[in-house]
Amino acid sequence: MIEIYTAKQGQEEKVKISQNPNPLSAFVLNPAGVKFENQEQGEKIILLLRKHWITNLTWIIPAILLLFAPLMLRFIPLIDFLPLRYQLMAIILWYLLVASFILERFLTWFFNAYIITNERLVDIDFFNLIYKQVAEAKIDRIQDTTLRMGGVVRAMFNFGDVLVQTAGAEPNLEFEDVPNPDAVMQILQSLKTQEEK
Repeated sequence: MIEIYTAKQGQEEKVKISQNPNPLSAFVLNPAGVKFENQEQGEKIILLLRKHWITNLTWIIPAILLLFAPLMLRFIPLIDFLPLRYQLMAIILWYLLVASFILERFLTWFFNAYIITNERLVDIDFFNLIYKQVAEAKIDRIQDTTLRMGGVVRAMFNFGDVLVQTAGAEPNLEFEDVPNPDAVMQILQSLKTQEEK
């Protein structure tokens, strides 16, 4: 358990973060053995973020329904006019399509990452196997950080958006649906303060 102190309206508040070594975690503090392309010599990853796991329910629930859809063929005879071998082939093809949908959505979630190092912020937007977009900003270019968290689901599961405004030509970064946004803000402010010193 890691404790980070935040100042809120003149009071000091503790934000507790449990360190989770699970590779599928959406919030990994000081991840061991993690590297990314264009990582500089001596650059240390402080925080690895992904979208909160609850955001995956938007594709997991339909995927489960799609997995059970062929069972409905007993009650709704859509492919009964086909010979038995073709029916089997159609069902196998259905499961292959559903498996490819699940794999594509999982890979998009897993490789869409936000990385905070001791030198910069990196936003990796993974769209599919052949296209990704990487944006980065140096820590000393951070001008303002904003936390956006609204709604019952976000409050219950403690996730939100962290917007980072940067100076100059470097792009503004948006960390969407990240867990523990208060802790992320505190880490960014701490890094910015260290860089200013």
